[in-house]
Amino acid sequence: MFIEPRLEPKETEGRSGWIEVICGSMFSGKTEELIRRLTRAVIARQKVEIFKPSIDTRYHEQKIVSHAEREIRSTPVGFANDILLLAGDCDVVGIDEAQFFDESIVDVCNHLANSGKRVIVAGLDMDFEGRPFGPMPNLLAVAEFVTKVHAICTQTGELASYSFRLDENNSQVVLGEKDKYEARSRKAFVEGMKKRKK
Repeated sequence: MFIEPRLEPKETEGRSGWIEVICGSMFSGKTEELIRRLTRAVIARQKVEIFKPSIDTRYHEQKIVSHAEREIRSTPVGFANDILLLAGDCDVVGIDEAQFFDESIVDVCNHLANSGKRVIVAGLDMDFEGRPFGPMPNLLAVAEFVTKVHAICTQTGELASYSFRLDENNSQVVLGEKDKYEARSRKAFVEGMKKRKK
């Protein structure tokens, strides 16, 4: 269970920042957990800025929306470095779908944390082939706090850590929902991949 770190008072000069990463498969509640943490920060009257990749328009062009339809305002950005320009003097930075950014997102998150901000990042840790996804491994390595969430396997009912793609598209980035992906356990994922490669 994740225990949120105790925050220093806002007026404290030179406070220490940190990085929290929420990772897992599709339908595991990553965005739901991101929204929960950011909402708590807003309730605590902290200055919060939230970002997502501009390519992710599945639910809304600007808001971050979970599969359970909870939402929070955000700023779409085309490049990770845009976050540095837009974060300003906020206390907390939220970033969703981090796997869609390039490796520079790691430096961006480190820079924000080094300047005293709490940085909360959510993203898929593995792609549709079960391989580490984009910058996520390096974000996990530099984070002070890592939370891995799980879905329920649609085939077995067991815990699911994998995002199985239902169509034959082999591009790493394919935006989609339940029409294109299923959450699967290791066994169901491996069996599905064997059939897919036949």
